[in-house]
Amino acid sequence: MIAITAATLFTPLERIEQPLLLVEDGSVVEVASRARRETPAGSRVLDFSDGILAPGYIDIHIHGGAGRDVMDASPEALPEVERQLASRGVSSYFPTTVTAPLDATLSALARLADAIEAAQRGSFTQRARPLGIHLEGPFISPCRRGVHPPADLLTPSLGAFERFWEAARGHIRVMTIAPELPGAIEVIKEAAKRGVSVSLGHSDASLDAARAGMAAGGRHATHTFNAMRPLGHRDPGILGEVLTDPRLSADIIADGVHVDPLIVELFLKAKGPEAAVLITDATAATGMPDGRYHLGSLEVEVKDGRCTSGGNLAGSVLTLDQAVRNVMKFAQWDLQNAVRIATLNPARVVRLNNGSGNSLNQVGSLKPGGRADILVLSPAGEVRRTIIGGAGI
Repeated sequence: MIAITAATLFTPLERIEQPLLLVEDGSVVEVASRARRETPAGSRVLDFSDGILAPGYIDIHIHGGAGRDVMDASPEALPEVERQLASRGVSSYFPTTVTAPLDATLSALARLADAIEAAQRGSFTQRARPLGIHLEGPFISPCRRGVHPPADLLTPSLGAFERFWEAARGHIRVMTIAPELPGAIEVIKEAAKRGVSVSLGHSDASLDAARAGMAAGGRHATHTFNAMRPLGHRDPGILGEVLTDPRLSADIIADGVHVDPLIVELFLKAKGPEAAVLITDATAATGMPDGRYHLGSLEVEVKDGRCTSGGNLAGSVLTLDQAVRNVMKFAQWDLQNAVRIATLNPARVVRLNNGSGNSLNQVGSLKPGGRADILVLSPAGEVRRTIIGGAGI
């Protein structure tokens, strides 16, 4: 038994001062206060003094890092991305595809499925674990495609979706789709039936089309404001639905580049700590010096914190720990709520932390029976240590 102590713990819904966190065999056994619970005899005590304990971060939209792309066929690619993620507090992630030629996408999905299944069998100590795949494209709007190659976009169809599903061996957990496209409603219904979190995005949808997508099974929105029909005061479009419907969770790239800090604050006021989610949309360039890198089959250039292709933004170089700190700065949120939208909320989007009894998928909060994915943070939100599955402590 390992007893972990610190100044404060965020579950994240509850704040516990002078906490006692008991861990055994990679799982959380008990979460208590030292004022009410003595440290069990024989326990090994790990004291982080003035630190803050929190669940490991979860990134549901990430394309790469450390010079590597998640669609890269090299066997060294994902481990390098995962080590960098862990260093920035991310314990679980959802490798995200970008629109590419069909064969390349199918091959990448198969490799990512291999990595997910290997993570289920193995023990990750200093690397974030892939828990599922985010399929971003090719079912997106040609006029809101961002940098996704237009030649590789596909009209949504059940046949195409089935090919992706089979290649991924059922590991697609998030899918971004434009609900206004022909065939999209049928695909949304089928994906939702299979447990996929359908996310509306890269979309030029009207308000009615967005509502139809939600009625069919859409329950989330991808990088709000980016690659979306702009909000109009007489024609609110998809953003009108995303910002006002409390049943729809939504994510945002809070780097101050993709959206102005004032818009981040507006988004957080609209969605609140219950429905907002932080993502990075990070590319291979994350953590690297200025230069040229790849996003899927695209070449991107990074300069002064901006990642572009052909003059358009192409993902980011944001890390999730920085996004948490940015929320504190841009919107004057406290650390506890900022942590929540990088932990519990993304877990809920992808239906983790669902009480199934399988600790592998009990992530996003610190509670008995959950996986011991634990962050040690400073009061300012800096990552001091990342513990994955209780290993290495």
